[in-house]
Amino acid sequence: MQLESTARMPAGVRAGLRKRPRVHEIIIEGFLFFCGAVSILTTVGIVFALGKESLLLVSHQEFNLVEFFTTTEWVPQLGKFGVLPLLNATLMTSLIAMVVALPVGLGVAIYLSEYASPRARGILKPILEILAGIPTVVYGYFALTFMTPLLKGLLGDDVVRFYNMASAGLVMGILIIPLVASLSEDALGAVPRALREGAYGLGATKLEVAVRIVVPAALSGIAAAFIVAISRAVGETMIVALASGAGPNFTFNPFDSAETITGHIVRISGGDLSYDSIDYNSLFILGLLLFFVTLILNIISRIVVRRFREVYE
Repeated sequence: MQLESTARMPAGVRAGLRKRPRVHEIIIEGFLFFCGAVSILTTVGIVFALGKESLLLVSHQEFNLVEFFTTTEWVPQLGKFGVLPLLNATLMTSLIAMVVALPVGLGVAIYLSEYASPRARGILKPILEILAGIPTVVYGYFALTFMTPLLKGLLGDDVVRFYNMASAGLVMGILIIPLVASLSEDALGAVPRALREGAYGLGATKLEVAVRIVVPAALSGIAAAFIVAISRAVGETMIVALASGAGPNFTFNPFDSAETITGHIVRISGGDLSYDSIDYNSLFILGLLLFFVTLILNIISRIVVRRFREVYE
């Protein structure tokens, strides 16, 4: 029927109904494809650059991949490639940061989403943005000049060393709070208003609605925010480089000094390194290790989002 009615139309009308090329749409589509291709090619280039230099260290006769993940001495010049001290310090500072950032950031997100008035939200949001925009080197000096003396005053000079993982982790947690709060608030704000109104209609209090209705409904977005924040903590450089300590140290005492992976890369690369030396090549395998850690966290994030995602009509 539709084809017959179209055939009865005058030739001029049929010509007007034909598909016409939209040049601006083609240009926009090509530009967006180019942006996506650049991001993918950049990632591939990073992996290629890190992998190429890492293979030089892996092919070294004194390097053993099993010992790389199981031993606790990192002295590449002496043929000791145990990455556990650096990896342990990285995970410990990140864990301390998460203990601070996750509850505080989620609390801020719940307050902004469920409790804050427009005026209070207009004041708090710029403050969070200021925290996110402060250079990390400033946070590093803040850890040295404020957090470490504070911990020493509370616990004693004999317990807390001047360079320690605790102060670096606490300040790193403060740095990540805006990230957790912003992403979590977006997830909470995406929950339909009808769920809140239905709970209020059944007699629930505002706290019960926030904790038992809104947060479970936004769990996938909150979990993704947490994992992104962990990735941010693992890759943090300047705070741990300034406040955590210099030199690998395999310890579980947060008040002791220990060097993280990023801190070690900063310290070693700042010296006079000759190309293709053992120390030089070791930096790339550490960077590749960090890349895979963040890649695994991103994969977990996607799995969690897919598992707990709620779809509302």
